[in-house]
Amino acid sequence: MLMKEYRICMPLTVDEYRIGQLYMISKHSCEQSGGGEGVEVVRNEPDMHPQHGPGQLTEKRIYLSSKLPSWARAFVPRFFYVTEKAWNFYPYTITEYSVSFLPKFSIRIETRFENNNGDNNNVFGDKPTPKESVSFLDILSDPIPEKHYKEPEDLSRWQSSKTGRGPLEDGWREDTKPIMCSYKRVQCSFEVYGFQGRTEEFIHKNIRDILLVGHRQAVAWIDEWHGMSLEEVREYERELQEKTNSKVKSSQSNTALLAASRPALSRSISVTDERSLKRMGVTTAAMSDPATSSLPQTPIRLNSTPE
Repeated sequence: MLMKEYRICMPLTVDEYRIGQLYMISKHSCEQSGGGEGVEVVRNEPDMHPQHGPGQLTEKRIYLSSKLPSWARAFVPRFFYVTEKAWNFYPYTITEYSVSFLPKFSIRIETRFENNNGDNNNVFGDKPTPKESVSFLDILSDPIPEKHYKEPEDLSRWQSSKTGRGPLEDGWREDTKPIMCSYKRVQCSFEVYGFQGRTEEFIHKNIRDILLVGHRQAVAWIDEWHGMSLEEVREYERELQEKTNSKVKSSQSNTALLAASRPALSRSISVTDERSLKRMGVTTAAMSDPATSSLPQTPIRLNSTPE
């Protein structure tokens, strides 16, 4: 299991980011959906925890076959999805990811938000993360995939008309006010001989890119969400969830119809390949719907239910 702690600072307060995070996730999910891929919201409902109090439980299916490396695509069905289950007890959240046909795959992300510049070395209150496992991500200067770059989201050129904040400059994390930090402890595991190392590294690389893009967008879009109430951003969330679900399902229906109209040249797994996959802990049965879940306990093992 590979564990890292990411720290991402933003020129916001924790109270502000409660709205900005919900807005950013909804808009980003909608933008990234289409062509048979994207995010489908399965449920989004209130939840209660004895320690963390009232919160929200969200379950999503994330379709992303084309985003897998070529060596991994041979193992997945046409409409591959990961299930995300997130418990939002703001300013503390838990997110877990699983894939039904990969029982030895798991991701767990614990997040805590604080009004500081990332200097809390024991933010989760159990034990400090080793220094070599801590990565500071800079939303101003760290590179993101070229396909995600948009000039309006370039924080070296950004300025908020509502708040007067921006643009960010080198060394901004040391003297910018307000400032907050998103602390994320990420544990990922893919216990399959011959695949573990590169799969876990691939997962962390993608998580890093997602965190950078998402937090940049939350800041860059501040004039769109600043001043919204929690009730207003929840309504916006519901509207975009319906739109996003519609985009994903429509694209998948079109893809399925196109595939059905073609000659039968579909790929299948041979008996030999199937036996090899089973030895690796990979099953080839169709993915089942996620089971009803409750707040996970630590340590966690995500079995055959899917981000």
